[in-house]
Amino acid sequence: MDPAKPSPELLRGLTDEHVLSALMRRRRMTRAELAAETGLSKPTAGESVRRLVELGLVVDTGERSAGGRGRGRVGSYYALAADIGAALAISIAPEGIVVEGVDAYGETQVRAEEMVDRPAGPETVATAVVAAAERARARVEGPVRIAVVSAAGPVDRSTGRLVHVADEPFLIGALDPAEILAPYVSGPVVVDNDVNWAARAELDHHRRHGDPLLRDFAYVFLGEGLGCAIVSDGQVRKGHTGMAGEISHVVTTGRDGRATQLIDVFEQLDVRQPGSTAIDVDRLMAAIADDADDGSAVRRTLGQALGGTLAAVAALADPETVIVGGSWGTHPVVLETIVAAAGELPRPVAVRAAHLTAEPSLTGARAEALSRLRRTIVDAATTSSRDG
Repeated sequence: MDPAKPSPELLRGLTDEHVLSALMRRRRMTRAELAAETGLSKPTAGESVRRLVELGLVVDTGERSAGGRGRGRVGSYYALAADIGAALAISIAPEGIVVEGVDAYGETQVRAEEMVDRPAGPETVATAVVAAAERARARVEGPVRIAVVSAAGPVDRSTGRLVHVADEPFLIGALDPAEILAPYVSGPVVVDNDVNWAARAELDHHRRHGDPLLRDFAYVFLGEGLGCAIVSDGQVRKGHTGMAGEISHVVTTGRDGRATQLIDVFEQLDVRQPGSTAIDVDRLMAAIADDADDGSAVRRTLGQALGGTLAAVAALADPETVIVGGSWGTHPVVLETIVAAAGELPRPVAVRAAHLTAEPSLTGARAEALSRLRRTIVDAATTSSRDG
């Protein structure tokens, strides 16, 4: 056999992938429409539809196209099977737990939410995740093939477990999302830090609407917690254990001009939540907006502290730009303060606000869940083509 010639199994797999992808985009199509959409011949598209129907991945909807009187033959409309499967996109954050069920068309079928206390221990969070996952699972059709979790805490890249670090504000101790979600998910559970997912969402936004060439940036998150994601060559860099970008413990300049960890600056400003290292955003914003001398001092302290943090990020990661997100990071006054501080660095770096401000971490997790769900469905078809 000519080694350069693709095998019949490979060709069938590629054909089925094109047909499935077209149905994911367009929801329902006739064989003729599938041929036109994919560039396949009508017989080839029709044979692919037959295979996919036999596999239970595609169904005849029972709907027919208009035909006769010069309109051509009546065609049957095909669509993905209703029970082809779904994915869960999950956010574990101080604001609460969110579990979304996403279908292969990219539609959110269900959204379940649970509140958690602050600070929250692993048992409390696990209970809330299970409650939301149970409600979501009950309302999605077919098997849950994949779950993608965004967690507001450090994630061990080798195990997918959340880990406890000093001064971590929300999850006290370790949490294993894959273990607690196993009863509800038939496939893998993918877990990463919330700031990493937010950075991926920002990167996807740029590719679709902004600058497709932006591939090297630091995403700094300033909210109740602090975080940073390093994007290099279009990929989020996690570090050896998954702790890359944990800026809370970067040594910078504190309120009194002395060296201190960034997270401790907010204790000096008296804007922490009671019994936690989490930042009280409302109190911080009120302090920043104060027109009196106290407000000026707060802004000056933030400028020094964040400027020192950005100096460390710029020196080590060499980003093209720094993108600032989070509940108070995108505030105009804060952003102006950060831009001014960045301009005075030995190696100045461009700074701008994040484009995505509404649930950016969940947006990134949802996009990954959809991508993996679609890939799993396509793999089911192509594997059968090879085996057949």
